[in-house]
Formats: sequence, C-alpha cells, structure tokens
Amino acid sequence: MSAALEKYCGSVFWNASYLQRPDPDLPVCVEKTVLVWLPLGFLWLCAPWHLVSLFKTSAKAPLSRLYICKQILVGLLFLTAIAELALTLGEDYGPSSDSTIQKNPTVLYTNPVLFAVSWIIVMLCQESVRHRMTVVDSGSLFLFWLLLVVCQVFQFQTLLRDALSQEEIVDLPRFCLFYISYGLQLIAFVLSAIADVSPEVKKLSKKNPEATATFLSRITFNWFNSMVFKGYKRPLVQEDMWDLNEKDSTHSICQQFEEVMSKELKKSHSVLQKKKSKRTSDHNQNGLAKGVSQDVLVMYFQRCFVLGMKVRTAIMAAVYKKALVVSNGSKKESTVGEIVNLMSADAQRFNDVTNFIHLLWSCPLQIILAIAFLWIELGPSVLAGLLVMVLMVPINGWLATKSRSFQMENMKFKDKRMKIVNDILNGIKILKLYAWETSFEDQILGIREQELKVMRKFAYLSSVSTFIFACAPAIVSLATFAVFVSVSSDNILDAEKAFTSISLFNILRFPLAMLPQLISIMVQTSVSKKRLEKFLSGDDLDTMAVSHDDSYSAAVSMTDGTFAWERDTEPVLKNLSLDIHAGRLVAVVGAVGSGKTSLISALLGEMHNLKGHINIKGSVAYVPQQAWIQNDTLKNNILFGSQLDEKQYQAVVDACALRPDLDLLPGGDQTEIGEKGINLSGGQKQRVSLARATYSSADVYLLDDPLSAVDSHVGKHLFERVIGPNGLLKDKTRILVTHGVSFLPYVDEIVVLVDGVVSETGSYSSLRASKGAFYEFLETYAKEESSKADDRKAMESDYEEIDTVPESLEPQADSSPDDIISSTLKRENSLRHSQRHTQHNGSVRLKKNSSLRNKKDSNDKKGQRLIEKEAMETGKVKFSVYLQYLRAMGWCYATWSFLVFFIQNVAFIGQNLWLSDWTNDAVKYFNTTYPSNVRDTRIGVFGALGVAQGLLVFIGTILLADGSISASRSIHTRLLSNILRVPMVFFDTTPSGRIVNRFAKDIFTVDEMIPMSFKSWILCLLGVLGTLFVICLATPFFTVVVVPMAAIYYFVQRFYVATSRQLRRLDSVSRSPIYSHFGETVSGLSVIRAYGHQQRFLKQNEDTIDGNLKSVYPWIVSNRWLAMRLESLGNLVVFFSALFAVISRDSLDSGLVGLSISYALNVTQTLNWLVRMTSELETNIVAVERVSEYTEIKNEAQWFTENRAPEGWPTTGKICFENYKVRYRPELELILHGITCDIDSTEKIGIVGRTGAGKSSLTNCLFRIIEAVEGRILIDGIDISTLGLHDLRSRITIIPQDPMLFSGTLRMNLDPFEKFSDEEIWKVLELAHLKDYVGGLPSGLQHEVSEGGENLSLGQRQLLCLARALLRKSRILILDEATAAVDLETDDLIQSTIRREFSHCTVLTIAHRLNTILDSSRVMVLDSGKIVEFDSPSALMNQQGHFYSMAKDAGISAKAYTAL
Repeated sequence: MSAALEKYCGSVFWNASYLQRPDPDLPVCVEKTVLVWLPLGFLWLCAPWHLVSLFKTSAKAPLSRLYICKQILVGLLFLTAIAELALTLGEDYGPSSDSTIQKNPTVLYTNPVLFAVSWIIVMLCQESVRHRMTVVDSGSLFLFWLLLVVCQVFQFQTLLRDALSQEEIVDLPRFCLFYISYGLQLIAFVLSAIADVSPEVKKLSKKNPEATATFLSRITFNWFNSMVFKGYKRPLVQEDMWDLNEKDSTHSICQQFEEVMSKELKKSHSVLQKKKSKRTSDHNQNGLAKGVSQDVLVMYFQRCFVLGMKVRTAIMAAVYKKALVVSNGSKKESTVGEIVNLMSADAQRFNDVTNFIHLLWSCPLQIILAIAFLWIELGPSVLAGLLVMVLMVPINGWLATKSRSFQMENMKFKDKRMKIVNDILNGIKILKLYAWETSFEDQILGIREQELKVMRKFAYLSSVSTFIFACAPAIVSLATFAVFVSVSSDNILDAEKAFTSISLFNILRFPLAMLPQLISIMVQTSVSKKRLEKFLSGDDLDTMAVSHDDSYSAAVSMTDGTFAWERDTEPVLKNLSLDIHAGRLVAVVGAVGSGKTSLISALLGEMHNLKGHINIKGSVAYVPQQAWIQNDTLKNNILFGSQLDEKQYQAVVDACALRPDLDLLPGGDQTEIGEKGINLSGGQKQRVSLARATYSSADVYLLDDPLSAVDSHVGKHLFERVIGPNGLLKDKTRILVTHGVSFLPYVDEIVVLVDGVVSETGSYSSLRASKGAFYEFLETYAKEESSKADDRKAMESDYEEIDTVPESLEPQADSSPDDIISSTLKRENSLRHSQRHTQHNGSVRLKKNSSLRNKKDSNDKKGQRLIEKEAMETGKVKFSVYLQYLRAMGWCYATWSFLVFFIQNVAFIGQNLWLSDWTNDAVKYFNTTYPSNVRDTRIGVFGALGVAQGLLVFIGTILLADGSISASRSIHTRLLSNILRVPMVFFDTTPSGRIVNRFAKDIFTVDEMIPMSFKSWILCLLGVLGTLFVICLATPFFTVVVVPMAAIYYFVQRFYVATSRQLRRLDSVSRSPIYSHFGETVSGLSVIRAYGHQQRFLKQNEDTIDGNLKSVYPWIVSNRWLAMRLESLGNLVVFFSALFAVISRDSLDSGLVGLSISYALNVTQTLNWLVRMTSELETNIVAVERVSEYTEIKNEAQWFTENRAPEGWPTTGKICFENYKVRYRPELELILHGITCDIDSTEKIGIVGRTGAGKSSLTNCLFRIIEAVEGRILIDGIDISTLGLHDLRSRITIIPQDPMLFSGTLRMNLDPFEKFSDEEIWKVLELAHLKDYVGGLPSGLQHEVSEGGENLSLGQRQLLCLARALLRKSRILILDEATAAVDLETDDLIQSTIRREFSHCTVLTIAHRLNTILDSSRVMVLDSGKIVEFDSPSALMNQQGHFYSMAKDAGISAKAYTAL
C-alpha cells in the first residue's frame, strides 16, 4: 500500500521519525494525498443532495452581491487549478522539457484535476442553495471550506519552513499558486459563514431570526442572543415572542401525526381482519402507540425537546379534534375535567418521556462499555460487582410496579378532587347563598388527604429506590475490590487500577441512576397512553345520521324514526314520522319530558338512530334552549365566522331587539362578552343566540324554545319581527319548540308530543276543534290568553309600545358564571341541561382603564374588556417565595434534610480519600506480602463509608418527602379556604379556567415537581462544592482559575435564568386559553356541529396552541443556548487543570493528578446540572407564587362574628330597608338608589320590573352577596351587616333561578351537613312531589347526580331546589324567578306547595310571569333601582301606572284579574 503511494507521490509516504525530530512535521506525501482527499471526499459525498434540488425547483432567489462574490472566488480557484495542471504539463511535455529528466509524479496531475472538478461542483452547489428559497447558507459547504482550510495548513507551514531553512524558493510558480489559492480559500471560508439573505427571507427574519441564521449561528445558537439580552434587560412579554418555523406549527405537526396514524390504523386494521377478532378498540390503541413512536422517529434525534413539544402538540390537537366528533355515549364516559386533564397532564407526560427516549438504548450501551473496560483492568473479579447489579434489577422491578399502582390511585384522587373543584366553581353562587362552603371544603380536604397519603407512600417507595441506587456504586465497587484483593495475594490495588476503576464505576452511576427514573416515566406514560387511547378510541357521532338529499319534496322529513341518547338505552322518540314543507312554521308542544328537545337533537344528528331515516334540504341553523355564547365580542358572536354584510347585520340587530342593549353596553357591539356570556342577562343571551341563527341565513331553522328566557313583550317582538309569519325568516322552514300558548294561533302547523310519540298534528283551529290532548293542554294553561286570542289587532297595537319601553340595562353582575369546564351538554334522562336565563338583570361590568381592541379608536369606552389579562409576576422570583415554601415545609424538616445530605457528601469525599490512601500501600508493601489485617481494615472502612452514604441519602430523602408533603398540604388548604371566602365579584371577573389552572397545574407542580428539583438542587450544590474542594486540595494552583470561572458562570446563569424563567411564565399564562377555548367548545358542541363550523374551531384551537408553542420553543432553545456555553466553559476547566498538572509536573505525584483531572471531568456535568437545577427550581417555584397570589385576595366579611344571631332568629320574618344603596364594584354606578320599605311578618311580596331594574340585586343584598354603600337592612330588628355571613345566610332561604346541583348523591345535594334524618328528607321529597321518582331509583337517596345535575330533568332539578327550601324551614323565603324555565305543570306544583307549606313565612317572589304574583299581598314595582309603586295588586291595577301597563303587555286585563 505505502509503496504504491510512494510511487504515486514520488516521495516517502510515512516515517515515524518525522515526528520524533526537534521540529516535528508530516511527510509531504501525506499532505498531498490524505489531507487533500479528506475535504474533497466530504464535498463529493454531500454534492448529490445539493444537485438534486437543482433539478427539482425552478424558482430561485434573486442574484445577490454575496452570491456573485462567492462564484467569482470559486472561478478564480478553478483558474489556479487549471494553471497548476498547465504548469505540470508544460514541465513534462512543453518545448523546453528535457526527456532525460524524470517526469513529474502522478500526484501533480491528479490533484489539479481533482480540484478543478471539485470547484465546478462547488459552483453548482452554491447555485443549488439559491434554488432553495428560504435557505441562507449551506452547512455542508461551510464544513467543506473549514476542513479544507485546516488540512491545507500543514502544507502551508511545510512550504514556508522549507523556504526559510533553504533561504530560497525552489519551485516558485507552484509556491505562488499555492499561496494564492490558499488566500482565496480563506476568503471563501469567511464568506461561506455569512448569510445570503433574500428580501423575502429578510421579512421573515424580523419575526423569526432563526430563518436567517447561518449554519454556524444555528449550531452555536447565536441567533438566540437577541432574545437573551432582551430578557435580561426587561421581562419578556408575549409580544416579544418570535413566529414559529413552518415545521413546528401545530398545523403541520397534526398533519404528520395524522398521516402516521392513518397508516398505522390501516396496517393494524388488516392485521385485525386476519385475526377476525371481535374487539374494536384494539387497533385504535396500537395505532396511538405506533403513531407516537413513529412521530418520534420521523423527527431527528438532536432536537429531543422539540420533538417532545411536537408530540405534546399532536396529542392536544388530536384530543380536541376527537372532542368535536365524539358521540354522546362516549362523551358521557369522561367529564370535561377529565378531558382537560388529558390535554394538560397526560400530553405533558408524553412530552417528558420523549426527552429521555434515547436513554433507552444509550444506558445499556454505557453499562456494557464500562464493564468491558473494567474487565480489562480487574479481570474476572468484576463479575462480583456485576452480580450485585443483576440482583438490583428484580428489586427495582418490584418497586416500579408498586409505584405504578400508586400513580394510578393518585390520578383517580386528582380527577375526583378536580371534579368537585369544578362543581364548586360552577355553583359558587349557590354555595354562598346556602352557606354550604364548609361542607364542600371538608369534602375536598378529605379527598386531598387520601391523595397525600398515596403521595407519601409513593415518596417512601422512591426513597427506598434512591437508597438502593446511592448504595449501588459503593457496594458494587466494594464487592469488586474485595474479591480482587482476596483472590490472590499478588493482586495489589495501585493508584492506576483503583482510580481507573473508580471513574469507570462513576460512569456506571449515571445509567444506573437514570434507569429507574426512565422506568417510572415510562410507567406514568403507559398509564397516560391507556387513558388517551380510551378517549380517542371512543365512538364518533354518526355523520350519516342526517342526509342532505335535495330530491325530496319536503324540506325536513323523518320517516319512522326511533332514537335514543346512547346505543343501549331506552329510545326517547318512538316511530316518529314528520314531513315539513319548505317555508312553513311548525310549533312543537308538549309537557316536560315529552321529547321536544330530543326531537330537535335528532334532527341535528346528535342522537343515536335505532331505525328510520332523516333528510334535511339545505343548511341548518340552531338556537339551543340554553344560549351558548363565546368569550368574544358581541359582534363576532352574531357573525359567528360569517362575512360581515352591514345592511343585513343591522337588520338582524333591530329585529332581535338588540338595539337598546347595544346602546347601553359600554363598547356597543365591540363589547367583550365574558365566558359563558357572563355579562349578559339571560334574555340578552337568548337574543344574541337568535341573532346568530338569523344572520347565518340558513334554509332550515331549529328553534328550541328561544322565547322562554325573555320578557313577554320582548318575546312578542321577536315572534313578530323574526320568527312569525311576517318576520325576517318568513320564507324559511322553521321548527319552533315552545311553551308559550299565545303564539300558537299564528303558526302553520302544530305537532303535539306525548312521551316521545306524536299524538296529533294539525293547525291551531283544527286541533282545538278535535278536543284531543292539545285541547286539554290549552284548557289548562290558556284561560287568560283566550280572551285575547281572537283579537290579532290588539297584539299589533301592543307591539307599538315596545319601542317606547327599551329594556333598561344597568351595569351589574347578577350571574353565577358557570364554569368553562362543566356545562358540558351531556344529557342522560333525555333532557337538555337547560338553566335558562342565567339571570334577567343586565349585568354589564365596567372595567377602568381598559382599552378597546382596536387601538385607533381614541374615545375608548370603559368597560369593554370584562376579563383582565391574567396577571403575571415578572422579574426575579422573590426570595420570600422560597421562604414561604420552606415555612410550609417546616424549618425542622428543611434544615435536617440539608444537614443529612451534607454529611453524606462528606462521606463520599472521605471514601475517595481513603481509596487514594489505600493505593499508596502498593508502594509501601512493594515486593512483600500484603498483610491481611491491613487489607481487611481497608475493605471494611471503604465499605462502611459506602453504606453510610446510602443510609444518609435514604434518611435525607424521607425527611424531604415528609416536609414536601406537609408543604403540599398547607399550600393547598390555604388556596382552597381562601377561594371559598372571596367575594362573588372575583368569580364574575375571573375565568374559571384560571382558578382551575391553580388547582390543577400549579398544585401538581407543588406536589411533584418542586420536591424533586429541590432535592436535585441540594445534591448538585453539595456535589459541586465537594468537587472543587478535592481539585483545590490536589492542585492548589487551580484556585486561581476558580474565581474568574465562577464569575463567568454566574453571569451566564443570570442571563439565562432571567429569560428562561419569564418564558416559563409566558408558557403557563398562554396555556389557560387553550383549556378555556376547549371548555367553551365542549359546552357548545351541538351548536358548532349544527352550523358545521368544526373546521373553524379546529383552526382556532391550532392558533391558540401555536400561541403557547411560541413561548415553549424559545424556552427549549434557551436550554440549548446555555448548554452550548456551559460545555465550552467546562472544557476550559479540564484544560486548565490538565495544564497546571503539566506545568507543575515535577512536584506532583501521579495519584493526585489523576484524582484532580477525573474530578475536573466531572465538574462540567455537575456545574451544568447546578445551573439547570437552579433555573428549574426557580421555574417551578413560580407555582407557589401563583398559588399564593390567590391566597391573598381580599375576603368577604367573616363567616361568624362575635355578634351571633339569637337561637331561632328570625322568629317573625319582618324585613326593613332603610335608605339602602348599593353598587357592584367601587368604580361602577349605583344599582339601588336608596330603597326604603317595610315588609311585615308573613307578607307575600311580588317584585316586578323590566330587565335590569335591580330585582335580583335586591335579593343579593339580603344575602350580602354585595355589601351596602349606605343604609341598612333590618331583619326582626337586627342589622344584618353586624352578623357573620353564615349566621345570616343559613337562616334565610332562597330558591334560585338556576336549579344548580352538585355531583354527588341526592342526599348530599339536599343536606350536605347531614343534619337531618332520612325520615325528614323523605317527608320533604313527598311535599316536593319527588317521592315516587326517588323511591323508584335503584339506589334511592344515594342516587348519584352527574356533573351539573344533568341526569335529572330541569323540572326535577327545580323540585329538588324546592325540597332544599322545605328542609330549611326558615321564616324568610325568596323565590328568584324560579318558575321561568319550567313548564306550566311543574310551575303549578311549585306554586301550590309554596302557598301551602310557607304560609307562615315572609315570601319575596321575583316574577316574570305576572300571573304568578297576582295573589300577593303587595307588589313592589322597581324601575332603575328605585321603588316606583308598592301596593296591593288590585290597587295598582286601578292606578293604571307601571304595573298596569306591564299587565296589559302580558295580556292580563282588569277583567281577567278580577276573575282570578
């Protein structure tokens, strides 16, 4: 081989003596062959990739100066190569050539040719880079130039040396050509590191610098510097975040994920076909696992974290997508809280596991290598150590399975706890009104205790495994050394063997320590995988349930349809056949529970079709019974994704009676509506919902009782202008479910439902004539209507009055925001969860200093933004936060665990020093037999120190575990008790998602993340200190370097932490909207599906997730940025310690140098970890900060005060208002302007007034939900503001408008404190007409109520609220429009029970339907916060004032009144 090369070069190829000379150098032949072929070979390997893109794309970036310079340079290089070739040819074959002289060697021909070809390739490659539009430079070309410049350095210095030593230049032309070309190569190398940015990419780079980053900048993460500096100067905000790369956006990740999923599903499907197995869920499951694992392989290794981020994104998007199509049956299996958990906790688990995925193969590899080297050192005695390691495996296996079961248990308790927290946030208003907070607090704390118990078990288990792993290296090395020296007396442990083995055992420490962590992460992920699979493999809605075939004659036709809510339940609708022709208005009537809502759901395709067929021609618009409003501007709620057509929009706003509201809302139609439409009254929400349908101008309208939530005159207006025969929708097909009898004469056809079957259909007159079910329905409920039904003109003249009485609407907040998460519309007993009109008082809340969405508008109207941006701490985490956590842990735990870890570290150093002392025995007992007593002492002490370390770690871990559990307990308890004590206003202005986030994500961090990072931080800190101590002991010189290095470290770390911490905060803030939007979507599923807007919501979800990724991605990069810088610093440490060892080589002994260098190698890693852990700890401690923010919110008044109410108060029930004034928040207007009145014992008072007159506010004041500004309320002569809130609230009773139930048993819903006996409860159930129903349930009083009480019908829920009131037996009862959402039958039941059972009480009724209060002793008429009339109904009718005109609107004439 070398002979051939020597012939090729014409000189010696290799001779070791070249390197032994005083001036070592490489042989010229090596420089001309190997060092030329290396860079060129690299170029030729990379060329095909470049050349492919030349032929693929035709588009290319415009010519730039840089590109032209590069090409000219390469052209010049090409010329030098040609010149060199010409020179050689000229010398050999030119006119002056001498045939006697030996010809030039081959290498002088081949090299110029190789170079010439290579330069052509380089030109083509540079052209190909121009073809890839977004690429700014080429990494492979940069590396090629780098290699070339480095390899040619040798030839450079050889030529120079020769010229200097011979004092003349032998071969001038070649000498010149080489230096010219080397100069050109250097310039080319510099140019290749500069980005060639096209104008298009430049635009991108403003939003994302990574786009214009060169190869060099990308591998060192220099492009990220600007973000780090910005973050150091001032806290980063969301606006500072850069755009995502196309490939990292949610959209493209989902596409990849779905492609992989569908391939996997196809594969596994075919496998399944072969097996012919019956289980449907298998293939979906295996699909998810493979989908994720392939997703893992698709994207490259280096970006493990980015990959983790992508997997998390893919899963979140998949869950969202699934939620949009999930069928009712599957939806019932998981509550919204659980699905949100899937999106947050479980997706996060996958994210974590991908970060470690490569350890699965690298850990075993490291172990194998370390053992192989140990074998070389110590021979077979390594097997002793190996045996110990093998014995550890089953123990860990057992620990892993145990901890897995704890993990499962823990997740169960977490879900259960979150479910109740959700319930509390949904029904917080009810809890306050009934003074039930303590009962629910105890429930949650009970579950929390169980959760902590499991956590403690888990912590103890993991400390056992920590103990085993801390002992492992010590025991393994002990076993090995003991066997080694005992086997034969010739085996003496010397420095070389001992330290090499120790560092090899240290290498083993990492994979051995990582494996259990890996196992536990894998375990947790497999739990999450199962949960995800269960959800993702659930049934989808049948998209074919409703066909859209235009060949049918009828607009809506249903033939022989039988429908149930789920596969295996009883059908709710039986054998229905309907044909509705285009343009007709059809009313559907029937009693509660007769299947009206179910019929609408069936037409929407939401129900399970058992048999039959539905066809609808054209598009559908749907108005649900309970309006679903998005957290967006009012205008966007109406447009709902359609294009704006101003004329049509204005017409719709007028027709839906929204004009007066727009004038009163602070920002007009740009006002932001809170979650769940919180700042609109029930009537307004319903009108917005109707406006949305009207604007969508669909072909078929399904209206599910839209008129019940609005006042009667508004209802009339809506029917007249929108729904009725002359309304905007007169040419459309309309199906109207209604309880209102007055509209029936004007519809084209009426369908009467009884128990899920159509009992009769026909026009109003024909059905009345036939005297069937419909006739009875009318007879019962329409006495007062009949006097007017024949007079259509009267209706028209009444209509004229409407415009003159706009709904006055004041800023108030009467609503209980039900929570994002829980109004999932799951219905079991086939009744839609329909709390209608969450309240009837406009409750627009104003916010000061808030700005309109569009900044241009100078006259900002206040109050447009309801929900403030989530507050976010900035800057350094205050030291007090750490103290707060340590205080929560208990100082005793904290100090002791630190001490224990410190002693453990001392033992570790002691063990190493003992070992280095042991190695000196090799010198001491040289050539003599090794005394066995010395040997035994050595082994004994070494072993003892090792075991001591393990024990100390064990004790330290257990102390920390106990401490952190007591911290978790106290932090959660403080959060919970404070949240239950904050005033109602807080819940009105804070999206529940934020509060849920505190209880879910932040408490999870406090429970699991902080203890781990705290422990790691202590261990790292002590490790670093120990290492530095040992190095300085060995080479005192080193201390000189330590100080400046520490300073640099400190600065890098401060820079990094400032940015990283803020990015983490941004991450958690930008996460809330994902869950809020998700909760909103789930609660509005049927609406979104009805309008067919799934794609738009998917897109919106992608955008929300992208917003979060924008802060996650830079965080990941900031980690790499840090690693890059710290690694290079760490390498400097090694360099210096080696350098000092070499400098002072004469004064040091070999053992110490070995020790110091092996420690220096270690220090890089430990210092890295220290910086990581510090920032990790700082990042996680933010959770404590966020939780403590909610523990410091101002509370409402005390629950109990010194001044206790006397036993049995109130005895008479006299209420007295004295000049009572109140406002919702300090910056708002008054809502009640000095109310003064006396209400006697046992009086029955009706309270009426237009929407927003302050009716509900009055009741809120009685319960002190809002506190007085001036004036007072006396009950039985006691000023209520002097009492504790619970004293007050537990003595008066309210039946609220929304019958809110909590998930739990029926009994718990009636009597959470278990004060009453079962007999008493059955007695009130009988009075509330529920005894038969509850008696018929299999579990009776223990019947489980689902989230929000959705497995009971609305009427049943209302009756349960009545039962609650009956159970309380207090002297004052307040009825808050409790009857507005109930059909007339239930209404009668409630009214008669109240008249009978509460005859001895003072009753205040806030009424919508005037006929419910006509038998009151007095009626109070409110108008904009003042009492305008207060007298008996008959007197008021005669006065012909406000009350009279309201009665006239409602169709109650004086004649009808006297008849009553």
